[in-house]
Amino acid sequence: MKIGIVGLPNVGKSTLFKALTKKQVDINNYPFCTIEPNVGIVEVPDERLEKLAEMSKSQKVVHAVVEFVDIAGLVKGASEGEGLGNKFLANIREVDAIVQVVRAFENPKITHVYDKIDPLGDIEVINSELMLADLETAGRRIEKLEKEARGNDKEAIKKLEAVKKIKENLEAGKLANETELDMKEENTQKAVKELSLLTMKPFLYVYNVSDPDNKLEGDLEFRPHIKLDIKIEEEIDEMSLEERKELGIDSGLDNLIVESYKILDLITFLTTGEDESRAWTIKRDSTAPEAGSAIHNDFKNAFVCAEVIRWDELLKYGSMHKAKEAGKVKTVGKEYIVQDGDVIEFKAGK
Repeated sequence: MKIGIVGLPNVGKSTLFKALTKKQVDINNYPFCTIEPNVGIVEVPDERLEKLAEMSKSQKVVHAVVEFVDIAGLVKGASEGEGLGNKFLANIREVDAIVQVVRAFENPKITHVYDKIDPLGDIEVINSELMLADLETAGRRIEKLEKEARGNDKEAIKKLEAVKKIKENLEAGKLANETELDMKEENTQKAVKELSLLTMKPFLYVYNVSDPDNKLEGDLEFRPHIKLDIKIEEEIDEMSLEERKELGIDSGLDNLIVESYKILDLITFLTTGEDESRAWTIKRDSTAPEAGSAIHNDFKNAFVCAEVIRWDELLKYGSMHKAKEAGKVKTVGKEYIVQDGDVIEFKAGK
């Protein structure tokens, strides 16, 4: 799963990426310093996993991960090729969710591409360009579906209905992901997937502020967001754990990583033992066999049953053996919906 870090030039995208991934990237103070996307893998912090590993005396601990992609800055007119617009749009199509960095701090030494600090205006520039690109995509798709629908293609008729709704929403100045659609309807699902719209992806806004305790104005507060002083985060990242503890400084990056994981609609189940304790990533509402396929493809088809216990319940008893003796481990079948924080042992046949 990939999360794209986007925003106008010089808002702190690459500095955030560097702090997140501990990877050195070009963060010079000039527009378009990021041309090719930088990619970094980040562990998802999980205190549950650490505690289970301690209980099991695991030799290895394997966290869930999220891939972050630092994408070139976008400017007005990107949908028509301005700046690095075509490259930006191509790169963002490859990610699963969008973290949009928005400048909300004053600093005359750091240039703003439009020479003014206007967070809402900056968001509008980015989102408008993405929506314009999506409108073009939706328009082309409607033309094709209308031809198919004239031949009384029932699937095309259903898809056309969904795409038209999305286009109307975009024309009203709303993101595609704000369209009210029946996502349980198979053809609607297909229509959305085939469109691969930029603004159908989930969004998380990172407000780059000089003081995270400051209140936000108006509409900024009501968007899904995290407030960070990105420059301070970079400085914190360069400190040792001892220095952080001594100064009583906490990073907000862990919260950003966890929230980024959530917007992808992902959850974690856990396995633990002497060899390793591991966090496994699955989509929310996955069945037990689907979860098993995260470990091995064969587990889905060869699934027999699974033994499940909540992570905190397992810690209380100190081992899977003791929890089983106390009757706290339940055996589940193919219909079981895995919950975030389940500790699971799978039983598979041949």
